[in-house]
Amino acid sequence: MTERQSPVSLVTGGGGFLGLAIVRGLLRQNKPVRSFSRKNHPELERLGVEQITGDLRDPESLIQACRNADRVFHTAAKAGVWGDYQDYYETNCLGTENVISACRRCRVSLLIHTSSPSVVFTGKDMEGSDESAPYPARFLSHYPETKAMAEQAVIQAARDLRTMVLRPHLIWGPGDPHLTPRILARAKRLKRVGNGRNRVDVTYIDNAAHAHLLAAERLAQNPDLSGRVYFISQGEPVLLWNMIDRILKAGGLPPVRGAISHPAARGIGTILEWVYRTFRIRSEPIMTRFVADELASSHWFDINAAKRDLGYAPQVSIEEGLEKLADYLKRGKQ
Repeated sequence: MTERQSPVSLVTGGGGFLGLAIVRGLLRQNKPVRSFSRKNHPELERLGVEQITGDLRDPESLIQACRNADRVFHTAAKAGVWGDYQDYYETNCLGTENVISACRRCRVSLLIHTSSPSVVFTGKDMEGSDESAPYPARFLSHYPETKAMAEQAVIQAARDLRTMVLRPHLIWGPGDPHLTPRILARAKRLKRVGNGRNRVDVTYIDNAAHAHLLAAERLAQNPDLSGRVYFISQGEPVLLWNMIDRILKAGGLPPVRGAISHPAARGIGTILEWVYRTFRIRSEPIMTRFVADELASSHWFDINAAKRDLGYAPQVSIEEGLEKLADYLKRGKQ
């Protein structure tokens, strides 16, 4: 008689920024972990994590990854503000539907899905909005549009599968492959967009991972939480351009000099979007309407639901996180 294997926690995108942080958190809890990514990652190999390579668009590879899994953390997605709609749709929408199908096929107990607050971003100030905020009538970027579709599929799947959706806002910290490198790379030509008084939420990477682990535990304990959505952040809105200056300082660079009005930035974005689409330029424009709106408006959210239902509270402060980031950058890892 063969011994039955212990169930594992599957992390899609386990080699990514958030995925790796979740993997490390699960390992600290002494839980068996498996990663599903498009390629093998040396860091996961060093941690002794089982890796399965495949594509979210391939249902069979996801079924293989979900076998013997009791919970799935779905962090893998196509991010960014520019690109072909079909690429975003296939990865974020069809990919998530394939994850849901694989969970059902393999009788996975629960699914924690990583979404984004951008799914409700209207381009206008959003100050203290909660989870009742509706999706906008029109999206200005393929990423939030397809992520909104994906989270709707996860919510609807709660009919026969325990699911939960988390919306962490602007994840940053050591190893960040998106926000920090973009700020540092554009330091010399960055200009403040708008009046500089707009406040936003940010989320240190360890806090984002902590929220996902809490979500899985609370959902396992309380099926009534299935199908719910939660904003995640530091719970401490910051001035966006002050935060950008602090990240620049952590990288040993001077603060942003100069400014441009929101309407001017939006106008530039409109022109560049037309040029890039007309001439089929695949690289990302330096400005788009969506980016102009994000850089000039306030967008921070009420996290009381996550505090109440998940017991969530940030474990790492912004100040401590900036110290860790500065140390990381000094070591030349970015």
